[in-house]
Amino acid sequence: MSSSPLLADLIEALRCLPGVGAKTAQRMAFHVLERDRAGARRLAERLALAVERIGNCTRCRTFSEDALCALCANDARDRSLLCVVETPVDQLAIEQATGYRGHYFVLLGRLSPLDGMGPKELGLDLLAQRLAEGEVHELIIATNPTVEGEATAHMLAQLAHAASVRASRLAHGVPLGGELEFIDRGTLAHAFGGRQTL
Repeated sequence: MSSSPLLADLIEALRCLPGVGAKTAQRMAFHVLERDRAGARRLAERLALAVERIGNCTRCRTFSEDALCALCANDARDRSLLCVVETPVDQLAIEQATGYRGHYFVLLGRLSPLDGMGPKELGLDLLAQRLAEGEVHELIIATNPTVEGEATAHMLAQLAHAASVRASRLAHGVPLGGELEFIDRGTLAHAFGGRQTL
């Protein structure tokens, strides 16, 4: 236990980061105080600035400093395609790994009644309005293959069908370069059940 209340507060504040427990927070706090106070000041300034200035895009809900993010404001993107993801990190992964040129809608979570995440928190009313505009022809559902992600995908598909919009789901299964003997049973069963004709 530290004799410094400020140090204890710093350690506790660092624990808000994902994957950071008490020991990791303590190492981080000691590192910036012992070796990198200038880096700590810069981090504090950037963090304060980001929290103050970064909000959500009014169209897709991703993080943005402006009312419309750069992707929503880009007229060269295909407005007939709308990819729904759980988080801005998922959106970034798709942007970096694929040639997708459509638009996005970021749920900022997934259906989880125990965590207080329902349709309203996911912005499904905004998504329904967007689908009703008639511009979107395909809703690409890119939620994670978890129990909550699958429940969310089912609700999104219903929303799309109600708006007469084609709904598609990302494929799941054996990873590229994977070997069947090392694939977990659930993934292999899902991949086998969703096999396609060649």
